[in-house]
Amino acid sequence: MKHLVIVADGMADHPVERLGGKTLLQFADVPNMDALACNGRTGRLVTIPDGFSPGSDVANSVILGYDQEKVYEGRGPLEAASIGYEMRPGDLALRVSLISVDERGRIVNHHGGHVTTQESFQLIDCLNAELADDRLHFHTGSQYRHLLVIKGGNKHIECALPHDSINKDWHGLLVRPKEGYEHSGDDCYFDSLGVKHKRLSPEETSDILNDLILKSQGLLGKHKVNINRRSCGLPPANLIWPWGGGYRPSMLTLSEKYPEVRSGAVVSADNLIRGIGQYAGLKVVDVDGATGFADTNYEGKAKAAIDALRTDDFVFLHIEASDEAGHDGDLQLKLKTIEDIDLRVMGTICSELSDWKEPVCIALLPDHPTPVELRTHVDEPVPFLVYYPGIKPDSVSCYDEQSCMSGSYGLLRLQEFMEEIMKIK
Repeated sequence: MKHLVIVADGMADHPVERLGGKTLLQFADVPNMDALACNGRTGRLVTIPDGFSPGSDVANSVILGYDQEKVYEGRGPLEAASIGYEMRPGDLALRVSLISVDERGRIVNHHGGHVTTQESFQLIDCLNAELADDRLHFHTGSQYRHLLVIKGGNKHIECALPHDSINKDWHGLLVRPKEGYEHSGDDCYFDSLGVKHKRLSPEETSDILNDLILKSQGLLGKHKVNINRRSCGLPPANLIWPWGGGYRPSMLTLSEKYPEVRSGAVVSADNLIRGIGQYAGLKVVDVDGATGFADTNYEGKAKAAIDALRTDDFVFLHIEASDEAGHDGDLQLKLKTIEDIDLRVMGTICSELSDWKEPVCIALLPDHPTPVELRTHVDEPVPFLVYYPGIKPDSVSCYDEQSCMSGSYGLLRLQEFMEEIMKIK
């Protein structure tokens, strides 16, 4: 039995009055998801451990079966892996988002007005030319998502999440030392030659990051990329926002954790998910036109997952579009992404697999809800479905948050999901 896990990022939602009190999944036309639920088994999954924020880094790693108490280091190191940066001893890696702020200091959006990868490369080059030194360097990722590495930086800092800070004044959200953490002279690391070095304190690390944020406003605001964007009526990508910092994680590959996974692949436009996949020992599959937004190449991603299944035992297919629409608070766009996922991803997969001789287990779930009326992630169980040839269906006939409460899997917690999937042979 091969396994295909499909994550529709942020797809789960809350009841919406404008939809007659239904959730978006209940309101949307999703015949393929409903058919799989009707002919398979369903349940709900807790994807966020106690004490952790409901981030996609945590949730997707949990879905893959990783204990966050043992492996969690933050988003930065995972994104470092995805862009090919090999973290060295002592490195602090942080995600750096290009965001848009207005003249009053309010954060307008968390994605730099959908700044393009080509535009962002020019902006990151400018930051490196003016701000990089022997201790710190910016690394280009894609679109608004990039990386900052500080040699000897300290991870015990608190960074506001840009996607949770829309319409807030960024001056009041600057980086600060983590409350309750006491830095000592024993906070050291050894370089590749075995030489001992002292880490910066959380206070020193916070000061460096805040200085970079402040200086970036002047550099990016007057950059030709943003001058051109303003002239075209587009929001400028005029401030950096560092967050999600951590050191290199220690993770077993999926093959080491689960003997059933002899080989695997990950299909995603998101550097975070690609980085998780790399640490998990999965091959990263590139798809032309995969953007991470509502204009992504849905069919291309579905076909890439199918192609990977021809040679691999396990494929993790991640689709970001519904999460981005949720963060933007765009009800109609999120509905469209859900229906596109059903028709163009699930429909393509079901059609392609219908005549396969080798059985495939299909699992579908969000990693967390991103309610359009809240515009942020929430820590709540997500609905999931599991289907494979010969499965004994439960009584659930629709795929949505409410229906899956009656599913035969009940409420699973954390790594239990992957453990259940791996039992299907």
